[in-house]
Amino acid sequence: MKICFDMDGTIADLYAVENWLPLLRSHSTKPYEEAKPMLHFSTLARLLNNQQRAGNQVCIISWTSKDPSTEYHEAVAQAKREWLKKHLPSVHFDEIYIIPYGEPKENYADPGDILFDDVAEIRNAWGNRAYTPESIISILRKGGI
Repeated sequence: MKICFDMDGTIADLYAVENWLPLLRSHSTKPYEEAKPMLHFSTLARLLNNQQRAGNQVCIISWTSKDPSTEYHEAVAQAKREWLKKHLPSVHFDEIYIIPYGEPKENYADPGDILFDDVAEIRNAWGNRAYTPESIISILRKGGI
């Protein structure tokens, strides 16, 4: 089973970065670089490493900004990967998908995989194994789904 995470609004507080929307519209990667973690990351890292030791995979499925150029898409993808290395250095993600905005995240899933995402429409498209960010720690502490 894969345990998948969105980033923006789920584990990275992108929307709390001052002027995040104008910055994205001007093709700046600053909001992705400056976003603060939304969880206690030492706890999250320990729980994710425990999941991997139990045989589960851990992955990221995150969108880039709306209507990005190819160059901006790549810059955003790089910024997100760097953010993960900075904030979760002990977690070795099995897969990191930084995909174009709006691409269906369920295309990257197998039956039985779970997703944590802040957007209800994405969770609905994923199915009954998608959860809100608020449930991350409690679900992982129970040993996953």
